[in-house]
Amino acid sequence: MKTSKKQTDMSRRTFMAMAGGAASLAAMAAMGIPTECRANIPDIDIDEMTREEKEVDVLVVGSGMAGVFAAVKAHDAGAKVLMVSKGRLGASGQTPFARGIFSYDPNRAKVSLDQFVDSVSRSAMGTNNPVFTRQMAEHSKARVEELKSWGFFDSPFYHKAFSKPMAERKIPVMERVMLTHLIKEDGKISGAAGFSLDEAKVYFFSAKSVVLCTGAGGFKPNGFPICDLTHDGTMMAYDIGAKVTGKEWNDGHPANLEHPAAVYDQWGPMLQGPPNITGVGVRHDLGVDLNYSIYVNGPHKTVSGQPPFAMKPLAGGPYRPDGFKQNGPPSGGRSEGRRKGGPGGGDHKPPGMGGIPSGGASAGMSIHKSEGLVPVDASGASNIPGLFAAGDALGSYMAGGIYTQVGSSLAGSAVQGGVAAEAAASFAKNRAMPKLSQKKRREVEAEILAPLKRERGYSPAWVTQTLQGIMIPNFVLYIKKERLLSAALAYIEELRDHHQPMLTASDMHELRLAHETSNMILNAEMKLKASLMRKESRCSHFRLDYPEPDPQNWDAWINISKGGDGVMILEKQRFDRWPD
Repeated sequence: MKTSKKQTDMSRRTFMAMAGGAASLAAMAAMGIPTECRANIPDIDIDEMTREEKEVDVLVVGSGMAGVFAAVKAHDAGAKVLMVSKGRLGASGQTPFARGIFSYDPNRAKVSLDQFVDSVSRSAMGTNNPVFTRQMAEHSKARVEELKSWGFFDSPFYHKAFSKPMAERKIPVMERVMLTHLIKEDGKISGAAGFSLDEAKVYFFSAKSVVLCTGAGGFKPNGFPICDLTHDGTMMAYDIGAKVTGKEWNDGHPANLEHPAAVYDQWGPMLQGPPNITGVGVRHDLGVDLNYSIYVNGPHKTVSGQPPFAMKPLAGGPYRPDGFKQNGPPSGGRSEGRRKGGPGGGDHKPPGMGGIPSGGASAGMSIHKSEGLVPVDASGASNIPGLFAAGDALGSYMAGGIYTQVGSSLAGSAVQGGVAAEAAASFAKNRAMPKLSQKKRREVEAEILAPLKRERGYSPAWVTQTLQGIMIPNFVLYIKKERLLSAALAYIEELRDHHQPMLTASDMHELRLAHETSNMILNAEMKLKASLMRKESRCSHFRLDYPEPDPQNWDAWINISKGGDGVMILEKQRFDRWPD
């Protein structure tokens, strides 16, 4: 009887798993030898993987708030649009976590637009880009009105509301497809490539322009309900020459050590009701005050009736501008649409969280809108022609290095998504459809599938755990000093040089984890190098060895790019030099 190739391969794999895999690993374990490095026995026949190609004018990557407005506005500008997302429409990234959106109404606001922008700049200690601060406020009300018409404020779940404008316009959405590569040919963006999470299939997309709405990312920490963001868009853009910024800043969302999986906002347990429209009030928020207090005093119980970080700044602690205190919601009300009995105006005193608060639940993520691709103009265009970014994938510095306006992150994503999409549609209008060369396709596909083809190496889960142990400690990521940053960087460079090239995957899920782990390693390197370079303290960046701000030398953003030899290049961009 003839034996098919598939049966032969299965027999070989089974034999290897039993003999070369389980037996040898068991022997190594019995001898006390670490078994992080493993034999890789793929469950997928790579030779039988399928490939699919698509052509589109504007490719929107990501399906959160920025993504839905990018897809809608690009379509309305006359472009053929396709949305591709690693997750699900309206349920990806940070969008489902957000419960407030900012809307500036000049007829009702107690401050003028100029006053609002000036207040943000003062709170951000000059680190914000006022062009994007103003853009967010100017267009926020129009975006909120559109969201109302889609039913966004009727439910705590956003899938239905986001599906309405997409279905009305017949915009196709491809969910659970992870893009790993942006493709640049002739100096311009030409498309992207990735794979399905549910079947053995590789995708190639030819695109006249691309809008990255992929959000920010983190190190998959416990205590934060967002674990699918790993800087995918930023890292694949960096790989083709896009400039990246904002990596030294740190988001300071708190968690609770007794209930690390619970969802808390700045004042206590979050209400998971429909979203609300927030009031206009500038604050100085999500810094490192809590982290510094824990560093000095250790974890502590909160006082009943007080927000988890309502504490007096300690001597020598994080620097803040005069007049801004972390003492609860801004005057005039936190929201207009909270459910009865929930957090409301500035006089509200929420119950204490109980338990032990811990800073840094969102470890690995910067302040909203402060990290991502460097914009060359107000449209969100990057230094790669045809590549645009919006929301938390764009380093717009809309709020600067500290979070200044409750609800502005969601509003900023909506506004920037629409602005970037209209620019992307205009760019694509007179451009011929790029043709991806066969050479480039082969190179990209080989890189995508490499973890499946390796016969031996490291599991992405083990490498991720090692990365977390290096980066998440409070005294590395938040309370910084040169010796510890340099030591952590040595470990990360070892992961980059030795472990990352040996990441393995046995199925499509592990293939996703392998690429996510690679992105987190690169992000860790960026964060450490940017933190070492900024020799001062301000906003959410605090150096024990440089505890004061240094405006003479550091009124500048730090931009990162990939050199021709693959080495990471860091440079200053002065606040007064935008755009170049």
